[in-house]
Amino acid sequence: MTQALAYIRTLTQAQPRVGVVLGSGLGAFADELTNSLAIPYADIPGWPQSTAVGHAGKLVIGSLDGLEIAVLAGRSHFYEGYTPAQVTTGVRVLAQLGVKSVVFTNAAGGINLSYQQGGLVLISDHINLQGMNPLIGPNDDTCGPRFPDMSDAYCAAYRTIARQAASEFGIELPEGVYAAMSGPSYETPAEIRYLRVIGADLVGMSTVPEAIVANHLDRKSVV
Repeated sequence: MTQALAYIRTLTQAQPRVGVVLGSGLGAFADELTNSLAIPYADIPGWPQSTAVGHAGKLVIGSLDGLEIAVLAGRSHFYEGYTPAQVTTGVRVLAQLGVKSVVFTNAAGGINLSYQQGGLVLISDHINLQGMNPLIGPNDDTCGPRFPDMSDAYCAAYRTIARQAASEFGIELPEGVYAAMSGPSYETPAEIRYLRVIGADLVGMSTVPEAIVANHLDRKSVV
C-alpha cells in the first residue's frame, strides 16, 4: 500500500474526499469525470489486477460537478484467488489519498421476490458468508479499533440522501440486506431458499470486505 500511494503521488497531488467503487457493467461512470487522470492498476505497485468481465481496472481521479472524487473502475474478488488484504487494497489507498466517504456499487442477484429485474436497491446491511474477514490478523491501532462497530455499516444519513435523490428523479429505491458469498459459482436453489430464510434480499460476491475495511478506517459508506 505504501508503494502504491507513493507511485500515485508522483502523478497527482489531488485530495479527493469522496471515493466511488464501480461494480460490473458500471465502468462508464468514470468517463463522466472532467479534468481526470486515469491510472491503470497494472502500473500501480502491489495493486491486484481486475480480471472479471466489465471491470476496467483503473483508478480515475477527477471532478464531477465541481466535486473532486476518486473512482475505482473495477475491483478484485476472492474468487480470483486474491487474499482479503489484496481485495481491500483499493479502499485502503483511497483513505490514504484523503477520501472520507465511499460509494460502493455492485451487480447483485435478487432474492426478495418483490424486486424488479434490473432494479436498483440501496443496501442497508449485510450478511458475511464468505468465510473470511479482511481484519483477521494483527490490528493496526493507527488505522482503526480491534473490534470495529458495524451497527451502521452503511451510513443511515447517506442512505437518506440517496433516497431523496432517487425520489427527485422518480426512481424506485428499496432497501435490502446483501449476502456476500465467495463465488465464483452461483447459488443453488437450496442456497437461495436458505438466504431468504436468514433475511437476505440480495446476493453477490463483493463489497462486504471493502465495507468492513471502510468502517474500520472510519470512512462512511453507502451502497
